[in-house]
Order: sequence, then structure tokens, then C-alpha cells
Amino acid sequence: MLIYPKFYCNNVREVTLDFLQKNNIKGIILDVDNTLVDFYKKFEEGTIEWVQNLKQAGIKFCIVSNTNKVEKVTYVAKTLDVPYFYFSKKPLKTGFLKAKKEMGLESKNIAAIGDQIMTDVIGANRCKMFSILVKPIAEKDIFITKIKRPIENKIIDKYLKKIKKEKV
Repeated sequence: MLIYPKFYCNNVREVTLDFLQKNNIKGIILDVDNTLVDFYKKFEEGTIEWVQNLKQAGIKFCIVSNTNKVEKVTYVAKTLDVPYFYFSKKPLKTGFLKAKKEMGLESKNIAAIGDQIMTDVIGANRCKMFSILVKPIAEKDIFITKIKRPIENKIIDKYLKKIKKEKV
């Protein structure tokens, strides 16, 4: 289903090299807001090291963000030393496809990680990429995201019930 992620976890650091290798993932598209940094541009502890370790293992990275605040995306991208695209208008395919071209990989070998179903998961699924949904790292959101969160939480509840039923 287009609105369900292929994997759901607490944070980016739960996406391990072993997990990526098992799913034949060679590149990761990262969202910025509430996935990598909070509202105040603060990285969650261990995130920078997570990126560095995966890069050393040969995983490619690219940031695809909907923010129009270029200074914010530039700060995050420079800190992580990864290419980026901002004002990407997710879930439209454009940003995802630019990142795919930047990394030189096929869609089936790319995971897209973000904290929102309506932008990150749907966009990744539309591009036939491995969608990974993470819990937001902070409760503070921009206005439009605050409106979408209750809807997304209902979708997540249904998704988790579906996953639980499949495991039985």
C-alpha cells in the first residue's frame, strides 16, 4: 500500500548496516526536519556517527528536504558531508529522482528515511524505493505538519496492527 512504509522504527540509528545489506540497500535518502534534526537544528545524539559509519561501509547518502530554508539544509548537509536538495515538494518524485541520479543507483537499491507518511513514505513508494518511517525526534513541528500528525498517527496504528497480524 502506498501509505505504508516498508519498515518502521524509532530513529535512523536503528537502520543498521546488516539491515541495509539484507535488503540490498546501497544508498539512503534522508529527510531533515524531525528525522535528522529537531526544530532548533539540533542533531539527535549518535546520528552524525551513524552516517559516518555507514559512509565508511560504502553506503551513499543524499538529503531531500521540503524546507525552503536553504541555510538549514546546507548546515545539516555540510555537517554530514552529503549532497542535498531542498524545497523538494515531496511526495512529488522530482527530489527523489534527483537524489537517485546523484547517487548513481537504481530505485530498488535506495532507502528513503523520513518522519512523515504524507511526504517521505508516499514519495519513496511512488519512486519504488524502500520506504523507512521513523518516529519524529521532537514534538515541536511546523504548522502544516502539526495538522497532518493526527492523520498519520491513525495510519501508523493501522499499519502496526497489520504487521502484528501478519506475524501471528
